[in-house]
Amino acid sequence: MFNTIRNAWKIPDLRKRMIFTLLMLVIFRLGSFIPVPGMNTEALARLIESGGLLGFFDVISGGAFKNFAIFAMNISPYINASIIMQLLTIAIPSLEALAKEGEEGRKKIAQYTRYGTVVLALIQATALSIGLKGYLLKTDFMSVTLVALSLTAGTAFLMWLGELITEKGVGNGISLIIFAGIVSRIPVGANQIFQLYKAKTASIFEIIGFVILAVIIIMGVVMIQEGQRRIPVQYAKRVVGRKMYGGQSSHIPLKVNQAGVIPVIFAMSIIEFPKQIVGFFPGSGAYAFFNKYFAWGTWLHGILYALLIIGFTYFYTAVTFNPVEVSNNIKKYGGFIPGIRPGKPTSDFIQRSLSRITLVGAVFLALIAILPIFIMAFTNIKIFFGSTSLLIVVSVAMETVKQIEAQMIMRNYQGFLK
Repeated sequence: MFNTIRNAWKIPDLRKRMIFTLLMLVIFRLGSFIPVPGMNTEALARLIESGGLLGFFDVISGGAFKNFAIFAMNISPYINASIIMQLLTIAIPSLEALAKEGEEGRKKIAQYTRYGTVVLALIQATALSIGLKGYLLKTDFMSVTLVALSLTAGTAFLMWLGELITEKGVGNGISLIIFAGIVSRIPVGANQIFQLYKAKTASIFEIIGFVILAVIIIMGVVMIQEGQRRIPVQYAKRVVGRKMYGGQSSHIPLKVNQAGVIPVIFAMSIIEFPKQIVGFFPGSGAYAFFNKYFAWGTWLHGILYALLIIGFTYFYTAVTFNPVEVSNNIKKYGGFIPGIRPGKPTSDFIQRSLSRITLVGAVFLALIAILPIFIMAFTNIKIFFGSTSLLIVVSVAMETVKQIEAQMIMRNYQGFLK
């Protein structure tokens, strides 16, 4: 990975793109320290330190939520809008036809996603402003409106910043913003572990074991992210005019982790949302119930969290990968899977193979997500969302390096042709 980055740095065009990306990420980090006016950030910080969904938001926002900065909501409304648009593309025929129109169709869908992002950001910002009303210095209508509009504007700016990185930088801008937010929290986490050791709350053996476990998780993430099953496809020879086409062999790559980290984010939002709602009513019976049985670190919470991740992994894989469409495309171009008849038998075979390999990826994601529960149960190291954050960081880093390699190969081909 480091060799790829070093070689890319030697190419003037890629070097400019990498510098541009770094500068945009610096702007993102600066915005994470510009507070929204009218908020008691000290009292809010104590609430966020208890963990939960707000703690997860703080991790992926790079501490902006704890500071209640203009980037406090980070890019999560854009992610939600993108997911909703993907689902609507499957459910609404007109959107499905638009997605198949090529570049112009994708531009229109991207525009709809931007509109959806602003709407979702405004709704989420309004809900946060009202829900955290007790942490506002002033609770009048204008103060709540100012907070909601500031958060919405921050998310809209980040969406524009992410798209700018994708267009003029390297890698996926949205993913890199999340990556930068998580990585920026590493020194804070390291300092927390050091303070635990200094206070003799955690032993040196527990810390070493934690580091070894982190390395094993990184190795596992790399293996799962790179793992795939290749289904062989043979194309028959056909004559078109005076030329003969086909006759070559290819394959369908079925990734072990087809859904990426999306199921973890889905499951986290679903399981933590009711707890955050009842959290605004600390004296109620619902609050006591959720705090007793579904608090972060309890076994019931861990089991439900794992089951939701497995379910969402299958759901999102089914949304993003259509075996029937793949089967029809193979048949359309004269291809077939050896030993399998074209048409429905091919789609059934792909579906069975996908279901089996998805189970491995789903179980892996679930184990990664609930790993902090085991760490907190058997050690004195209190850590929230560590393995989930590690999964996101490693996945984004690998994808960015692949994109850099692809651009290097493209430029080498251009140089050869010139």
